[in-house]
Amino acid sequence: MGGAASIKDVARAAGVSVGTVSNVINRPERVGEETRARVRAAIDRLGYVRSESARQLRSGSSRIIGLLVLDLGNPFFVSVARGAERAARAAGLGVMVCNSAQRLADEADYLALFAQQRVRGVLLTPADAEGSGAAALRRGGVPFVLVDRLAPGLDACSVSVDDVGGGALAAGHLLASGHRRIAFAGGRHRLQQVADRRSGALRALAGRDAVLLDLEVDGLDVAAGRDAGARLLGMLPRPTAVFCANDLLALGMLQAAFAAGLRVPEDLAIVGYDDIEFAAAAAVPLTSVRQPAEAMGRTAAEMLAEETGPGGAAHRHRQVVFEPELVVRRSTLAAPPPG
Repeated sequence: MGGAASIKDVARAAGVSVGTVSNVINRPERVGEETRARVRAAIDRLGYVRSESARQLRSGSSRIIGLLVLDLGNPFFVSVARGAERAARAAGLGVMVCNSAQRLADEADYLALFAQQRVRGVLLTPADAEGSGAAALRRGGVPFVLVDRLAPGLDACSVSVDDVGGGALAAGHLLASGHRRIAFAGGRHRLQQVADRRSGALRALAGRDAVLLDLEVDGLDVAAGRDAGARLLGMLPRPTAVFCANDLLALGMLQAAFAAGLRVPEDLAIVGYDDIEFAAAAAVPLTSVRQPAEAMGRTAAEMLAEETGPGGAAHRHRQVVFEPELVVRRSTLAAPPPG
């Protein structure tokens, strides 16, 4: 028999109707034991696989949720996806993971794909501060949960971290360590998370004899961190510490410091953000602000499963905000140089 076996092929092989095969698959309690065994034997022999798309068209629901993140090259989002996948599996759901790479056009394309595939709902980390992607989902009637972002005024669930508080933790730690000239590798980046971390750092330094110097970045990866590090080396007087908007930038900054012969933390203290696995494993283990990435993904998927499940009518939208944690390591432990 050429091609994939159909439900009609199974019915013919088992000597039953198509409706009986459907009942064996979906409502086995309605079929006698002997007939069930005959149908299942035919399914196994023919290698029949149920068409999920056809099932969706009949039932109007899907067992797949979409997850759209900003950067799958960042281990933080890999951990978010891991947490979401585990929670989805526990709810009998699968996850379709896509990467917008912080590009609005890619985000729009993937959200359109999710709609075409009739996913049950979407877990979304928006690529812009205005939340145009979330607005598109709302217009299309697709349930969604924002991940790593609050949902003000959107009447939707969200899972985020207090990034303003996290930025204050990072800058406050450097201030308490004696640093007064501190750079922020992230500058005035359009991502709300980065802007919030910068705002928190400014809040921690307000009214103190200290200054926060913006280092603009083209991206949020290791290469952008190296580039920012090269520019930091040319600043006069050079900052004695740098707070990086994420750990990938911090790792690039560490590479630039080593290439220039600087000692970390004696000549330059470095703080990252996210506390990815590589932060602790760096040549000089990085001080970082920890986000509970897996817990964020798990919580988001659980809320989406609740909203779209049998009891969805009783669902109430929630905004869950996790607290960040400062993890101090070698990259900031030495006293700053004089002056």
